[in-house]
Amino acid sequence: MGPELTDPSGEDPSQAPGPHSHGSVLKRRTGWAGPPTDPARPPTGRRGLVTPLGILATVTAAFAYVGTVDPNEPGHYPVCPLLKITGAFCPGCGGLRSAHAFIHGDLGAAFSANAVATTGYFLFAAMWVLWLVRAWRGRPLRIALAPAWWWSIGALLLVFTVVRNLPFGSALAP
Repeated sequence: MGPELTDPSGEDPSQAPGPHSHGSVLKRRTGWAGPPTDPARPPTGRRGLVTPLGILATVTAAFAYVGTVDPNEPGHYPVCPLLKITGAFCPGCGGLRSAHAFIHGDLGAAFSANAVATTGYFLFAAMWVLWLVRAWRGRPLRIALAPAWWWSIGALLLVFTVVRNLPFGSALAP
């Protein structure tokens, strides 16, 4: 008979996992499969906080810039294209002035510059805290809105846009 074929670990090569089987190369060579990963379950503890804290850092940097560079002074930011072309306010018009006032603690001015944006700041803060807590516990943040909610949000933004451009809705204009 001929020599027996074995791999370096002494196992019969017919028993070792092949390239398309369930065993990984790392596990076959070292016996260690690596840290447990489950794509359906997010990381827990400090590892789970990376994304929420990264988003917070980005939003904080953006708000710090808007808080430092006053959008009420012309020339610092580009003009809204819709406002420039049509003269109509879009739902986002006044958002930078709203953020600037919000950063400086003037909630009245923030709300009068853009009520939807100011409401969005508080909504973002609440959702971010919920996301942070769930990430710490290793639970995903899943927000599934039914189509009726999306249509309602769209309708609200449309009504806000139309009303702020009418004479009686001038209080909503930036």
